[in-house]
Amino acid sequence: MELSDARWIKSSLSGDNGGNCVEVTELNGVGHADLVAVRDSKDPEGPKLFFTPAEWNAFLNGVKAGRFSRSLGG
Repeated sequence: MELSDARWIKSSLSGDNGGNCVEVTELNGVGHADLVAVRDSKDPEGPKLFFTPAEWNAFLNGVKAGRFSRSLGG
């Protein structure tokens, strides 16, 4: 899928020190289905994950509800 015109957004919690960050873009319009793409900011040419808007919203709601949190010990 061609993503050269995508406008990637880095998390507002990311610093400028090149840490562990993800970038997200919404794909819609000519040539794209309505999808949300996610990539590793340290490897912008690397693999991307694609989600439907409903899947992405379910993930965000799960994060906000703490469903993916775990202790640092395991």
